[in-house]
Amino acid sequence: MRVDLFDFELPEDSIALRPPVPRDAGRLLVVRPDDGLEDRRVRDLAQLLRQGDALVFNDTRVIPARLAGVRHRPGSPGLRMEAMLHLREAADTWRAFARPGKRLAAGERVSFGRHGASAPCALGGLDATIAAKGEGGEITLRFDLAGPALDEAIAAIGDLPLPPYIAGKRPTDAQDATDYQTVYAREPGAVAAPTAGLHFSEAMLAELDAAGIARHTVTLHVGAGTFLPVKADDTADHRMHAEIGRLDADTAEALNGVRARGGRIVAVGTTALRLLESAADEDGRLHPFAGQTEIFITPGTRIRAVDALMTNFHLPRSTLFMLVSAFSGLETMRAAYAHAIAGGYRFYSYGDSSLLFPARG
Repeated sequence: MRVDLFDFELPEDSIALRPPVPRDAGRLLVVRPDDGLEDRRVRDLAQLLRQGDALVFNDTRVIPARLAGVRHRPGSPGLRMEAMLHLREAADTWRAFARPGKRLAAGERVSFGRHGASAPCALGGLDATIAAKGEGGEITLRFDLAGPALDEAIAAIGDLPLPPYIAGKRPTDAQDATDYQTVYAREPGAVAAPTAGLHFSEAMLAELDAAGIARHTVTLHVGAGTFLPVKADDTADHRMHAEIGRLDADTAEALNGVRARGGRIVAVGTTALRLLESAADEDGRLHPFAGQTEIFITPGTRIRAVDALMTNFHLPRSTLFMLVSAFSGLETMRAAYAHAIAGGYRFYSYGDSSLLFPARG
C-alpha cells in the first residue's frame, strides 16, 4: 500500500509532553467500526470490558539506553557520538543507532561516559568496539563488559531514551524515571515504553481484578526502531527492525482457555498485540514463543489472536498507525484520529488512549 495513505496533519499542541495525573485520568476514545465513536475515560475500562475477558500486558522495563561517548581513531581527534541501543544480540553485544553514523567504521573503539572519552563511569569505564556497520546509522557494538556487569554499567552512565518528539522540546528529568515506566514493569530490556500501559495505576488494576477481568503478561523488548519514520513510498519496501519477545507456555494455554470459554483477549498496546500475533497459528491458537520478531502488520493482515486493542495515538505514516488501521480499518481510524484531533485528545507516548475493536468481515 502507498505510505501516504497513512498520513495526516497533527497540530504541534496536540503532542503531550507530560502524562495525565493521576495515570488513569487520561481520555479514552472507544472505536467500534460501524458503530461510531465514544468519548470515555481510561478509568472506565472495567465498565467497557466484561467478566471473563483477559488483558494482556507487556511487562518489559525501559533501560537507560542512550549512551554518549567518543570514538577513537589513531591520528585523529576523538569524535563525540551518541548510541541508542535497540537490540541485544549477545551478552556483550548490542545493535545501536549512532549519531553521527556516517563517520564511524567497523573496528573503531568507542569510550562511553557522561563526560567524554577519558571519564570513567562509576564502575571503571565502558568501552566497546564497533563490530559492524549497517545502513541508516546502525552499528553493532561489542562491549568489553558482558552480562550483568554490562547491564550495571549501562544503568550507571546511560540516559532514559524519551521519544524524540518529547526530548526535542524539553530535557529529561527525574519525574520521567517514574512516568516513563509502567507500574508492572519487570523485565529490563526495552528502549521505549509500551505506552498504553502507562495509564494503569495500582488502583485501576485492583478494580479490573474485582470485575473478573483476568490479567496476563508477555514480554516484548521495544526497540528504537519504533520511532523510525517509514521512508519507503510503499509498505512492501519497508523493513521492520527486530525485537525480542517471550510468551511462556502457561500464559499461552491460559489465553487459549479464555477464548474457549467465550472471553476476549484484549492487548494492552501494540507491542503486546505484535507478540501475540507472532505466537499465533493460522487458527489463532497461541503457542510458546521466544526469540526475535519482525512482524509488520498492515491493512490486509489477518489479526488472529486479539479481540480488542488498547493503544495510544500514533505518528502519521508510522508502522503503528498502519497496525491500528489493519485492526479497525483505515477509513475508521482516519475518522477516529480526526475526531481525536478536533476534540483535543493528547497524542503519542504521554498522551491519551483508545480502545479499538476489530473491523467486521
